[in-house]
Amino acid sequence: MIFAVKEINADPVLLPNLTLGYLAADTCLAEATTLSAALAMVTGQDENVSGERCTKAPKVPVIIGDARSSASMVVADTLGVFNIPMISYFASCACLSDRTRYPTFLRTVPSDAFQAKAIARLLHLMSWTWIGVVSGDDVYGKSGVQHLLKELQGSAVCVDYFEVIPKSHAPSRIRRIVERIQTSRAQVVVMIAISLDVEALLREAIKMNATGRQWIATEAWSTSTHYTSFSGTSLAGTLGFAIGRVDIQGLGSYMTQLSLEIHLNDSLVRNLWEDFFGCRFGEQTESKPLKPQCTGLEKVEEPGQTYFDISYNVYKAVYAVANAIQDMMDCEPGKGPFENGECPEIKPIKPKQLLHYLKTVEFTTPVGEKVFFDENGDPSASYDIINWHVGAEGKVEFVKVGQFDVAKGPEQDFQLDLTKVFWGGGLGDKVPVSVCSESCPPGTRKAVQKGKPICCYDCIPCALGEISNTTDSTECTKCPKRFWSNADHTRCVPMLIEFLSFQDNMGVVLSVLSVSGAALTVGVLLAFFLHRDTPLVRANNSELSFLLLLSLKLCFLCALAFIGRPASWSCMLRHTLFGVSFVVCLACVLSKTVVVLVAFRATLPGSSVMRYFGPVQQRSGIFLCTLVQVGICVLWLVLAPPTPTESAGGELGARVVLLCGVGSMVCFSLVLGYIGLLAAICFLLAFFARTLPDNFNEAKFITFSMLIFCAVWIAFVPAYVSSPGKYSVAVEIFAILASSYGLLLCIFGPKCYIILLRPEKNTKKNIMAK
Repeated sequence: MIFAVKEINADPVLLPNLTLGYLAADTCLAEATTLSAALAMVTGQDENVSGERCTKAPKVPVIIGDARSSASMVVADTLGVFNIPMISYFASCACLSDRTRYPTFLRTVPSDAFQAKAIARLLHLMSWTWIGVVSGDDVYGKSGVQHLLKELQGSAVCVDYFEVIPKSHAPSRIRRIVERIQTSRAQVVVMIAISLDVEALLREAIKMNATGRQWIATEAWSTSTHYTSFSGTSLAGTLGFAIGRVDIQGLGSYMTQLSLEIHLNDSLVRNLWEDFFGCRFGEQTESKPLKPQCTGLEKVEEPGQTYFDISYNVYKAVYAVANAIQDMMDCEPGKGPFENGECPEIKPIKPKQLLHYLKTVEFTTPVGEKVFFDENGDPSASYDIINWHVGAEGKVEFVKVGQFDVAKGPEQDFQLDLTKVFWGGGLGDKVPVSVCSESCPPGTRKAVQKGKPICCYDCIPCALGEISNTTDSTECTKCPKRFWSNADHTRCVPMLIEFLSFQDNMGVVLSVLSVSGAALTVGVLLAFFLHRDTPLVRANNSELSFLLLLSLKLCFLCALAFIGRPASWSCMLRHTLFGVSFVVCLACVLSKTVVVLVAFRATLPGSSVMRYFGPVQQRSGIFLCTLVQVGICVLWLVLAPPTPTESAGGELGARVVLLCGVGSMVCFSLVLGYIGLLAAICFLLAFFARTLPDNFNEAKFITFSMLIFCAVWIAFVPAYVSSPGKYSVAVEIFAILASSYGLLLCIFGPKCYIILLRPEKNTKKNIMAK
């Protein structure tokens, strides 16, 4: 401050006809002392005044300070009543931006609200989602934490614990905080506190060997070399935010000119001397570490380039006052900002008028930075991101690895060069991991653990047909229609179109069985036609036998209609052909069974029943039975015909199964029910006729055929319902073929055996023998 005042007084352009003076007081880190000193300055009651032209203490029109937010609040709250401006160089509490409560407060240090935003951006960038927060028990700490938590709302970052450092620095409470840090899974600790509180905690942390954490420092302690005296390299790797360092030309040379011979009684110089050379004046107490005795002969070497951070804020504050006074002096009468265009008074300067000009001042410092205050009295926010490195000599060095500058906009305001960052704890180039739960890989989703923050979760695999293709996905996305999830549930793949085709092994086998059955039926038909005049063929009603064989051939061939890609015409063909052909078969078998029963009844004396079951009646009965099934099928096709359908997902997995839907379940049930009814009647009649005396009783073979037929279709129902996909079609085809083979072999097998292999038995005498 003294250097800036002297530099301004020597400047021929800035305030050329006015000399700045100053009063300085030590706050002793106490709010009462700070307020007392400030009131003494603004009322002209300071007793210790020195200077060539000062004969009494003047009334100071502006206060520069205090460094602490709590003290600044007290002073600004009091001086605001008198409209006395106050410019702080280090009080960063965001609460001081309240224009209603602190209308006269301005500052050259950014508000903690911006620092909280910068810390949140850093945590998000490094993917540190599980952190601990420690603050001081004061306005700076509480306000900083409040704004940090506000910035973290709605983000992926969660706070595992929040501890407050007591002002009494009670060892037991400090030890408990360190133990909490040690036991937490959070590897990142954000510490928002002033230097004294930070030192108390870090000393205990080093003592308890709890330094294996990634510390995040605020501007209050991020560049303090004091901690390295007791921590060594234990805190190496710390990341922090600091006020931008600036080279103030001439300040380094000015510092080398300090001499106790000139400023022997100046307590400020004596304190500065002790800090510079690490020594002590006067007696030392045992309660503090012993330091060498100061001789007053120590010399500061001429620096090449000296960088200052907090001191630069003081430098800007002094220049802000000087430029505001310059603007007051440049006011033209009649064009002033006050009533009737009046200009401000210069001798003496009125605090209220100075405050008006300070709020609107805009200037460029000798360093080249443009300075102004916004509507809240805050400067433009900018921070250097500092990393604690271990230098070549094993000492901790502060290295700038990035910057946060609000003026650059939300897309470019945060810059961090990770290649320059040194990670402590022997991690080298490996970024520390601080999460409550490991990241969920693609193919899974996050499920928050009950009773815990959103950062603690379990990774649940996506369900069938759902995917997640990003890390830490909160939900699984259902695949679109005709797509399915791959084995890893990371992408949707097209479903396989599946139906019973002629290329499938199963389709080939069933096709061969169908064609073989039709060919065998044709062979039997041919054998019966060539031997149509033999007694065996004539005795078994050759006309019904030929019709039965033709319908059986259709039954075998209709199985082929069930194979192949379903289409509207094929779905209708397969079901109607199946229903009609089987009814014709069963009608023929029923007619043959009735004929057998009637034939034996007709052998009784006086019986004329046979005339009612002649060829015409048999044809009519078959026609009527078939007509009923045809009517059901027509009704089916009109009301709700079978149509192609798709089945996908669920237990079918990555398949789209093409099937023929039955359309109307009622009609489908009627078709099957009518076939079952005819089969049951045939079975009962044949069963009753099985014991009739005859050397070749056809009813026995019909009974066996109907037994097989009924067994096959009874077993078909549960097998069809439980078979997945195309296998249900295969079950239906198998039932058709099995029942058809049963009818063909049981009814015509024994006859073909006699016709082809035992022709000597194919005589009227053998057929008629009892």
